[in-house]
Amino acid sequence: GSHDSFSFYIDEASPVGPEQPETVQNFVSVFGTVAKKLMRKWLATQTMNFTSQLGAGIRYFDLRISTKPRDPDNELYFAHGLFSAKVKEGLEEINTFLAEHPKEVVFLDFNHFYGMQKYHHEKLVQMLKDTYGNKMCPAIFAHEVTLQYLWEKEHQVLVFYHSPVAVEVAFLWPGQMMPAPWANTTDPEKLIQFLQASITERRKKGSFFISQVVLTPKASTVVKGVASGLRETITERALPAMMEWVRTQKAGESGVNIITADFVELGDFISTVIKLNYALDEGEDDTT
Repeated sequence: GSHDSFSFYIDEASPVGPEQPETVQNFVSVFGTVAKKLMRKWLATQTMNFTSQLGAGIRYFDLRISTKPRDPDNELYFAHGLFSAKVKEGLEEINTFLAEHPKEVVFLDFNHFYGMQKYHHEKLVQMLKDTYGNKMCPAIFAHEVTLQYLWEKEHQVLVFYHSPVAVEVAFLWPGQMMPAPWANTTDPEKLIQFLQASITERRKKGSFFISQVVLTPKASTVVKGVASGLRETITERALPAMMEWVRTQKAGESGVNIITADFVELGDFISTVIKLNYALDEGEDDTT
C-alpha cells in the first residue's frame, strides 16, 4: 500500500486545505507561492501516479478527500495540506487499470474528510457507483473475502469509508474494518517498536489491518530540512532500518496484513512485501 497515495500531484497554485492549522494558513498568507513550494516538499509522499503505482504492485490506496473553500462547483479533491487532483479523475484512472486487469483487486480507503457536508458524501457515493458499479464488493465478513470469491463474483474493489455514511450503503465497508495505527514519530527505532507492538496485539479478528512504515516530521524537523523535504531528510535515511523490519515479517493471521510506506518506489519495498505472500504459500504447503 501507499501512504497519502494521491500526493504525487499536489497543486502549488491551490489554496491551503481547510484542515491545516492557523499557523500554516498565516505562513502561506505572508509568504505565498514560496511557502507553498516548501510545503509541497513535505506534503508530497509519493512520486508515482495511480497507474504507475498499480503497475508496480500497489493495491491499497490511502485517500483523503476535501472540498475547496468557496468552490462554486462543489468539486471533490484529494488533499494533504494542499489540494491534489479531482477525485473523479483518480477513480477513473484506477478503473482503467482494473478494466485491463480483470483479476486484480484494489482496496480504496477513504479515511479523512475535510469540509464535507451530507450532500458531498452523497456525491462521492454516487461517483463510486458510476465509476465502479458491480466491481465493488459489498461489505461482508473479512474472512470470507478470498480472491476466489472475488473472481467468481467479478468484484475488484473494496471501498472502506471512515464515516457514519458507510452504514447506509451496502458497498461501503465501515472504517473500523481497516484500522491503521499511527506511530507519529521521526525516530526509526520508535517506529519499529510501535509496529512490532501493534502486530503483537494483532488486529481484531475479522478486520483488515495496516502497518504504516511511515515517519512523521515534527515542526523542528521541517525547519531544519526546510529546503530538502521529507524524502531526503527522513525517508531515505531511515529506509534501511524500515526495510529490515519489513523483511523479517510474516504474513497471515498473526502477522502483517497490509503494509504502507512513503515513496513506495524506494529500495525494494514493493517486491519485499509481495515476497511475504509467497512465503505464506510455502508455509501452507509445509503443513499439508
